[in-house]
Amino acid sequence: MEQVRVAVQSTDPMTHVGLTSFLGSRRELTVVDGAEDRPDVVVFSTDHLTSDAMARLRQTATDIGKPTVLMTGDLGEAPLLTVVECHVVAILPKKTATGTQLVDSVVAAAEGNGVMPRDVLGKLLRRVEVLQREVLAPNGLNASGLQPREVDVLRLIADGWDTEEIAQELRYSERTVKNVIYNMTARLHLRNRAHAVAYALRAGVI
Repeated sequence: MEQVRVAVQSTDPMTHVGLTSFLGSRRELTVVDGAEDRPDVVVFSTDHLTSDAMARLRQTATDIGKPTVLMTGDLGEAPLLTVVECHVVAILPKKTATGTQLVDSVVAAAEGNGVMPRDVLGKLLRRVEVLQREVLAPNGLNASGLQPREVDVLRLIADGWDTEEIAQELRYSERTVKNVIYNMTARLHLRNRAHAVAYALRAGVI
């Protein structure tokens, strides 16, 4: 098995040393310094997700941009959606997590999977529900950031239909179809129709 490249971040220097030593001793992992060494996964450790810890987590997400395993003593009232936006795909309780659980979480993150405690997952799903109900739905959006008619247009583009055919099928003018595509690609910073279709496929809406 190819080794997973891991970057360690911690708000506590002693914890950083301990994690670096432990992870570096595992044959399936290799510890690297940071973004310049192209890690596959980040392990971020903090006792509490204070405002300073969150700021560092956001900076790590900006600098490295890789799946992150978060070890923390207490989530408290941490903004879980913001935590997820910082590429956190696994959360481990710092006081009770075992070395095996940590390594398994790192490998899972490298493979594109996630590991969340049941209570955290429940809170996260409830907050996503609130986001959908109070923010997205009133603006005619779904979790992908796409409007229903945008999804309709993208589904037909994915099937190979041209603008005229889409307009006839959806009973829009060709100008309306072009405006839908333009506004969607501009809002979501997509390069072209193919990029928009790929975005919708990844979001699971077509």
